[in-house]
Order: sequence, then structure tokens, then C-alpha cells
Amino acid sequence: MSADPRQILDDYLAWLREHSEVRDVADWGEITVPFLDRHNDHLQLYVKRHNGDLVFTDDGYTVADLEQSGCSLTSSKRRGLLELTLNGFGVKLDGDSLVVKASTGNASRKMHNLVQAMLAVDDLFYLAEPVVTSLFLEDVAEWLTGSDVRYTPDVKFTGKSGYDYRFDFVVPRSNAQPERVIRAVNHPTNDAAKTLAFAWIDTRQARREDSVAFALLNDGEQPVAGAVMEALEAWEIRPVAWSRRDAVVNELAA
Repeated sequence: MSADPRQILDDYLAWLREHSEVRDVADWGEITVPFLDRHNDHLQLYVKRHNGDLVFTDDGYTVADLEQSGCSLTSSKRRGLLELTLNGFGVKLDGDSLVVKASTGNASRKMHNLVQAMLAVDDLFYLAEPVVTSLFLEDVAEWLTGSDVRYTPDVKFTGKSGYDYRFDFVVPRSNAQPERVIRAVNHPTNDAAKTLAFAWIDTRQARREDSVAFALLNDGEQPVAGAVMEALEAWEIRPVAWSRRDAVVNELAA
């Protein structure tokens, strides 16, 4: 028996509100949200009004932390990946700070985009040698192309809530298979599973009823935890360990 997606969405929003905190720091408002970076620290962002706009920023924490952890972003390839990642969320770089401007009417959506961008940039840590020897997203794209899978890369969908979500690949509907939405998860953690689940729960209500989601999970360094696999399955997302990707190639290529 499948879970009720509306109840899951309501519970998720209640959990988000209950576990978020707000306080004043000088002339900024500090917002702490219950999403964890790789240090298991809650993400913090800052907001203030400037020239009629609301300005949200991470105050440079995310990029600085990557640099201090040995993940240099100075190469053109990694810098390009950083900018591509941010562009997908409408977030800009101001020095090393991640910044997004908003109006009163779209403030919650813009804050949501900044949080998603912080999580995505934090995940770039796993590009540091010798943690990962190649870019996982590029590996996935190369495999799809080599497997004759017709796909559109880097697609943004608007969920029923009005929030935008980026998926790495979308395989269009065919006579044999429904639309297939794919997210490549470089570091499959419980938080990554929750983030993907919320994105899919909200998105699929605005897609065709038979659309299917796949999560390609990087298990190159260590096996994917059973709890992550089980959680994705419970949210009706097909988890696929990268080492077992050939098991689904026919479904994706059809």
C-alpha cells in the first residue's frame, strides 16, 4: 500500500517549521534549517533588506569550507561546475558567498533555492582527490549516451507547491515506458534521500500520473546504506546502485 503523498508533504513541512530557528545577528536575520552538511552541522543562511530587495546569503561559508577541506575550486573545470550548479538554482556568486535576491512575494521560494544550492555545492567536496577520480554526473551522462538512452539533461520542474526542482536527466515517454526522471546522487546519505523524496513528491503531482523517478547512487567508495535504499523505495523512487546500473538499462533505453 503506497503512502499518501499529501500527508507526507504536510508532515515534511511541519517538521521543517518545527526544527528551524531564527535570530538576529547585527543587521541580518540568521535562519537555521534542519538540513545537514557533511559535518552534520545544520545549514545557516542570512537575510536582510537592501535597496528594496531581500538578500539571502550563506556568508561565504559553503565555498570556504570546501577550500579548507582540500577541495580547490580554482580549476576551470571545477569552477565551471560550481557556476553550473548555482545557475540551476538561480543563485549567484558574490566573492565566495552564495547570494540570491528576492521580493516579498517570492522570498520563500528563493530561500528554498539557496538551501538547495548550498547542499549541492557542499556535495562538491566529494570531487576532491582521492575521494572521487571523475565527475559522477559526467560518468552518468556518458553511460546513458553509450547505452542509447535518449535524454534531456539538467531539467527544472515546478512542483505543485510552486517550488522549482532540478533533475539531472529526463527520459521522455515512449510507447513502451512512461516518462523517467533521473537524479544522480554522488553522496547517498539519509539527508540526500529526504531531499530527493520531497522534490519528487512535490514534482510528481504536477507530472503525468505514470511518471517514474530513478536515483542513480554512487557506490564507488562505499556501499549505499540499506536505510537509504529502503527510504527511497518507500517514497516510490527507484534506487539503483551505480555498480548495478546495467540492471535498468533496458528500462531507460526503451
